[in-house]
Amino acid sequence: MTTPYQQQGAPGASYTSPIPVRNTHLGDALASEWTKIRSVRSTMWTLGVMIVLMVGLGLLTASLVAAADPDLEGQSVLSLGFSGVLLGSICVMTLGVLTISSEFGTGMIRTTLTACPSRGRVLAAKAIVFFLLVFTLTTVTTAIVGAVQVGIVGGEPSGEDWFRATVGVGLYVAVLGLLALAVGALIRHSAGAITIMIGVMLLPLVVAIFMFSESLRDVQEALFQYSIPNQIGVLYDSAVTTSGPTGWQPLWIVMGVTAVAMAGAFALLRTRDV
Repeated sequence: MTTPYQQQGAPGASYTSPIPVRNTHLGDALASEWTKIRSVRSTMWTLGVMIVLMVGLGLLTASLVAAADPDLEGQSVLSLGFSGVLLGSICVMTLGVLTISSEFGTGMIRTTLTACPSRGRVLAAKAIVFFLLVFTLTTVTTAIVGAVQVGIVGGEPSGEDWFRATVGVGLYVAVLGLLALAVGALIRHSAGAITIMIGVMLLPLVVAIFMFSESLRDVQEALFQYSIPNQIGVLYDSAVTTSGPTGWQPLWIVMGVTAVAMAGAFALLRTRDV
C-alpha cells in the first residue's frame, strides 16, 4: 500500500496545496502597511505629540486671548490654532521620514520587497496609508480645537473659514508628510531626511529675517511668501505678508512639489539596489 507521503514523493506525482492561491494586489499591500504603521511605537509617539501640541497650544492661545483682549482685529478665531499646527507638522514630517527610512536602516525593506516584489506598489501603499491616517487625525483635531476656541473666545467663522482651517489644513499637513516620506525614500537615512525637511520648513523664514540689505528686498519677500509657516498661515487667513499665495494656492504648491519628489522616489526605488 502506498502512503500519501510516498505518493507525494513519487516520480511524476504532483502536490496541490489546500491553501487557496491567488494573485496579490494593492489591497494586500495596504493591509500590510497598515499593520506596520499601527504597530510601531514611532507612530504612537509622533502622532500623540502632534495631537498634544495642536490641542494644548490651541487652547492655551485661546485662553490667553480671551483673558487679555478678545478683539482679533478682523482675524478669524480659528487662526489661534496656527502655532499648534505649525509645531505639530514637524511631528508629521518626522513620521513621514520614518515610515520608509527605518526599513532601510534595519534592512527590513528586503523582507518587504521579497513579500511584495512590486516596488511601486509598496511605496504607493505606504503613501496611501500614511496620508489617510494623518489627514483624518489632523482634520478631526483641528475641528475639535476650533470648536473649543470659538466657545472660549467667541466669534462666528464663516463656512469657508471652517473648511480651510480643518479640511484644508489637514490636507496640507498630510501632503507635507508625504513630501517627507518621499525625501526619506530618496535619502534612505532617517536623520539626514528629517534634517532636510526641518530645513525646508524653517530655513527660508530664518534666512529672510536676517536679510537687511535693500537690494535683497525682493528675495526676502519671496522667501517670506513661500515659506511653509506663511503658507499654513494663509489657510488660516493670517499670513505674514499681504502678497503671495492666497486661498487654496498653498495646497496646490505643496502638492506640486510633493508630486515631483514622489515621482523621483518611485523612479529611484525601482532602479536602485536595496
